[in-house]
Amino acid sequence: MEDIEKILEFEIISIGQYNLKIISLFVIFLIIVVTKIVLWLIKRSIFRKKKLAKFNEGNSYASFQLIKYVIWVIAAGFILETFGVKVTILIAGSAALLVGIGLGLQQTFNDIISGIILLSERSIKIEDILEIDGDVVKIQEIGLRSSKGLNTDDISIIIPNSLITTNKVINWSHQTKKTRFRIDVGVSYASDVDLVLKILKESALEHSDIFEKDLVEVRLVNFGNSSLDFQILFFSKNIFRINKVKSDIRRIITKKFIQNKVTIPFPQMDVYIKSNPKGD
Repeated sequence: MEDIEKILEFEIISIGQYNLKIISLFVIFLIIVVTKIVLWLIKRSIFRKKKLAKFNEGNSYASFQLIKYVIWVIAAGFILETFGVKVTILIAGSAALLVGIGLGLQQTFNDIISGIILLSERSIKIEDILEIDGDVVKIQEIGLRSSKGLNTDDISIIIPNSLITTNKVINWSHQTKKTRFRIDVGVSYASDVDLVLKILKESALEHSDIFEKDLVEVRLVNFGNSSLDFQILFFSKNIFRINKVKSDIRRIITKKFIQNKVTIPFPQMDVYIKSNPKGD
């Protein structure tokens, strides 16, 4: 027993009044191990299947991220105390330095605060479909400084959190897993309106990704300059790949238009030339 105490009390580094002993390294190792075990238990508890039925995966992820950051900050404080560093004195003494660093890293701190807001508010969650600056992105990860998403071209995008919190962002998944979309179509003025309405509705109903097919609606929305303007309204759960769904429906419409001799007109303009009878 005495031999073990001597080993633990053995000084590795001794500089002035500062001494680093083996027992200090052992305590630091123990803090890290305990922290990892606690986080593992919390993660296992949060992501249990029973709880995911009431508490979706996005909320679970956000909660775990916040808890993880708090626990690691506390663990870091204990590690510094083990090294003999007084955390309270360190914070007070480095206040001026922190102000200078804060000014230099203002945007980084802005992103971090935005990350905390995103994780705490849970207005945006994992697997949500966002439209940011005209780009549609599926959120894969929400970090403390930045988030990672996948766009419709399967390209991974790193998004600063401040871009999400300060800009106008459309969350296609916020209220429901299905969203209403539309397709605009223009046809010749010589077309049979009832036939066009029938073709457009049938074309939409033929696609397998249309949700609640009884809610598909076709409207004559306007008398355009060169065409009769129609609009197809439909619901779909395939939000992320909706452009492909729209493309498929347009292809079906084109095929049916050709079969029924319905034409899509080119923009046209009538120009009238007025002659001068006086011959000026």
